[in-house]
Amino acid sequence: MKAPIAYDCPMLDLASFHARFGEMPVFGMVHLLPLPGAPLFGGSIAEVIDHAVGDAKAIAEGGAAGLVIENFGDKPFGKTVQAETIAAMSRVIGEIAREVTIPFGVNALRSDGLAALAIAVATGAAFIRINVHSGAMLTDQGVIEGDAATVLRRRRELGAASVAIFADHLVKHAAPIAAIDPAQSAKDLRYRGLADAIVGSGAETGGEADPHRFVLLRSAVPDAPLLIGSGLTEMNARRYRGLIDGAIVGTSLKRDGDVAAPVERARVRAVVDAVATLL
Repeated sequence: MKAPIAYDCPMLDLASFHARFGEMPVFGMVHLLPLPGAPLFGGSIAEVIDHAVGDAKAIAEGGAAGLVIENFGDKPFGKTVQAETIAAMSRVIGEIAREVTIPFGVNALRSDGLAALAIAVATGAAFIRINVHSGAMLTDQGVIEGDAATVLRRRRELGAASVAIFADHLVKHAAPIAAIDPAQSAKDLRYRGLADAIVGSGAETGGEADPHRFVLLRSAVPDAPLLIGSGLTEMNARRYRGLIDGAIVGTSLKRDGDVAAPVERARVRAVVDAVATLL
């Protein structure tokens, strides 16, 4: 009789997360300029590439553990992205990967997990970020429903089990469409949606996250890596001591803390050093 097929554990735990990304990793955001097809596209993909590579280099040189690359300039966002966006993101990310060797992830805004996964497989990304992986949220794009089942099945079909899923819990710029139990929704995200890491954020881009959110998350899903997803700065990092396992940082890495400005290496180093003190 044939032996049963042995399946790997589907999720990262704290030990495997730290083995892959370090003890207190900072993932710097590469906010792409508007891409072809977006209303604000400036007409030059070369300009998009130059801007993205410059930010990625500054993040790497500043000591960050990794990058998160997203189509930040493509507002107003749809629930899913178009073929030209997938193609453009893949091209830009390919150019970044030529210049920067730290691990990177992909976020296809607003919450297109299948597109992010396709880009990740094509470019060698270590993870994808999905804003609504399970449940449903009311957003400025309307109601977005998570589709963890389809994303996880597609990941298996593509042989991409190594592409981790960083999933937002009650993502920013959104609200639940009905009363929910936050702890139960975190458990569902982890144990039913099979999220490898859980991201907690403030109300908007650059908005400071409430430390109590991470107390709740740690209690609900003690085995899950927890990442702060917005609002972390050099000055407030100490508020999250003992509460997080890493950080995704964008706005505070930019010149003058302006989300539209370029990333500055010195600001990256300051945030990385501040987060390192949380160990």
